[in-house]
Amino acid sequence: MIRLGLAGDAMLGRLVDRHVLANPATRPAYVWGNTLPLWRQMDLRMVNLECVIATTGEPWVPKTFHFRGGPRAIDALETAGIQLVSLANNHVLDFGAEALRECLGRLRRASIRYAGAGETSAEAVAPAMLTAGGITLAVVALTDGEPEWEATPDRPGTAYVRCDPGGLAEPYRTRVARTLAQARAAAHLVIVSAHVGSNWGPPAARTQALAREMIDLGADLYWGHSNHTVQGIEIYRGRPILYSCGDFIDDYAVDPVERNDLSCLFELQIEHTNVSRILLHPVRIARFQVNHAGSEDARWLCTRLIERMAEFGTQVTRAGDLLAVSVDA
Repeated sequence: MIRLGLAGDAMLGRLVDRHVLANPATRPAYVWGNTLPLWRQMDLRMVNLECVIATTGEPWVPKTFHFRGGPRAIDALETAGIQLVSLANNHVLDFGAEALRECLGRLRRASIRYAGAGETSAEAVAPAMLTAGGITLAVVALTDGEPEWEATPDRPGTAYVRCDPGGLAEPYRTRVARTLAQARAAAHLVIVSAHVGSNWGPPAARTQALAREMIDLGADLYWGHSNHTVQGIEIYRGRPILYSCGDFIDDYAVDPVERNDLSCLFELQIEHTNVSRILLHPVRIARFQVNHAGSEDARWLCTRLIERMAEFGTQVTRAGDLLAVSVDA
């Protein structure tokens, strides 16, 4: 068995960068708080990088929010042993193509794999590969945000897709199907990282249709993010759909109803090339740092997630402040 650690959005720019990473008196490990030992227990570790890591570029106009982390953001990723980041999102080009190229170079030099963006469309859509315990994983990343950022054969950008109510629109469906077939031929387990849908609320019908379509096209796991809060898990055709893993590190204002300061570190246990069990470890963001949630916050989040799982008929058990979902492959 191998253990895969997943989280949602890690935003290492703006105030996180200004008050933590750009401060030589603060260690990059600070952002991970007391979750760091749990991260280090995982065999593989992945997050969605909700910013660009660069020193170059100018803010993309007319966007309102621009997220850029400095070079020590790489140190933060390395501290937690993050091996792969998803870049298919609506912030990786906040400072333009020059900054994206710099970010890609920094990730390559640190030997951190990435998926979902690249210097060409071929690189942006290509699966990223990781291996642990004799099991090879392929990660394909996509986003429906910022269509003008779509990579082309001669322009850097993201693996953009357009979602219709029934799933992917053409020609994106054909392209994604081809990429998933390529990943399926090279890996034991295929993951789709999807930064899609709205920032708030439960997954819309088109998001659910997209997630199920990804499974139908050959994915073994749908790893969703973009939504600021954790959503339910659905088991579809014996494969887990994580509709949204929420926020993991950021400087965002906290909605007192949605509680976007609460999320989870997702531990996926993989046996015989299938996800057999998912453990949800509740966490809380405060002061630009993520820590295990206290008992009151953990109880609130677990209760909410159990309700959201029930909407999909997902069987979930609770042991103290921990949730467990068994996957019937």
